[in-house]
Amino acid sequence: MVFDKGALAAKPTNADSRPVSNRSAKADIAKVKTYMAQHYNLPLSIADLAARANISPKYFVDLFKKTYGQSAMEYLTDLRINHAKRYLKESGDKLRDIALKVGYNDEYYFSRKFKKEVGISPSDYARNTKKRIATYSSNMIGQLLALGVIPVAAPIDPKWTAYYYNAYRTEIPLHLKLTDPYTSWRMEANVEKLVHVRPDAIIGSDQISEQDEAKLAEIAPCCVVPKHPSDWRTQLRTIAAFLEREKQAEQWINAYNQRAQEAREHVHKEMGQEKVLVLRVYRHHLYLYSNPGIQEVFHHALQLDTMLDVSANVPITVEQLAAINPDRMLVMVCPEAASRATWLSLQHSSVWRQLKAAQHYQIHLIAGDPWFDYSAVGVMRMLSEALLMFTGYCPNGYLDTVHGGSRVT
Repeated sequence: MVFDKGALAAKPTNADSRPVSNRSAKADIAKVKTYMAQHYNLPLSIADLAARANISPKYFVDLFKKTYGQSAMEYLTDLRINHAKRYLKESGDKLRDIALKVGYNDEYYFSRKFKKEVGISPSDYARNTKKRIATYSSNMIGQLLALGVIPVAAPIDPKWTAYYYNAYRTEIPLHLKLTDPYTSWRMEANVEKLVHVRPDAIIGSDQISEQDEAKLAEIAPCCVVPKHPSDWRTQLRTIAAFLEREKQAEQWINAYNQRAQEAREHVHKEMGQEKVLVLRVYRHHLYLYSNPGIQEVFHHALQLDTMLDVSANVPITVEQLAAINPDRMLVMVCPEAASRATWLSLQHSSVWRQLKAAQHYQIHLIAGDPWFDYSAVGVMRMLSEALLMFTGYCPNGYLDTVHGGSRVT
């Protein structure tokens, strides 16, 4: 009798070498992940964690990485460093005490580890947390968060920037008015508020008047970032140089590039050469739509055939759409009543129902958040949403980093 050694070796076993199901192992490993989050300050080892999952250490290592996209020790390091950031920012404790609180017995090893992961020493990080950074541009919020900065003032809104509003409304003391491209509010509405918050620096785009720019310069040193033609990477690096956070900028860009490559492989495997079209519904008309974020994610990162590789808002009829007949469509419906009525009517059209994307149920509604947010965090979120829409798969990613504490005020 001939045994398939490869198949036999692939079966997971528990610590006593008894076979266990993948479903059971994943449930146990999820419990271990929760345990790690609650006991990150203890001297945890792979052997101990595998025993808690009731599987062999080797299978634990492989399954954890496959399930969560990083090794168990990388996850433990993230937990410890993120908690250390909070202690450095809030507690005023001595470095050796913070090291012990987050699971490091040697404060010098902790300092080296912290600098390797964050890009600056714990003492420099603690000093930088005292800086009060404000922004008057909504897309700069995602740039600052990528650099580990929570602004003391920023334009956030529960409707248009729901992600930032829900995640940071209690951590951003001053909520400014949301301006272009979301509303018709002008910059003047925010200038007086910024005077009262007394920031150490102000970050924003150049889409304001010279008079407003002069007023802001009287409040604090300003970093005014050109919105065109620079891309989000150039903007991020410009802000990072101003705030002396170049290392954090490169870490984010490298992480995004790696995520884009992985996402591209998943999407191409799922979709092949399918054509994707983004449609905007505004009032009584349809438009082929593209913006810098959509270009970045679909055209450059995922390398899809989107039919438009430049910013565009091109009118199109449903008959012209039928002639193109894309394999998949993303539809952005403007929120006012006329647009919603057009969208409802469109779905009852016989021409629409005959579209390949409609027949294959490959039409996805998208919203302004995050698809108007052309920032480091915005494009990372778009990439994750695209991966989920096109493949049904999206591993844990940057959200743990951003929400876990890779940010300062």
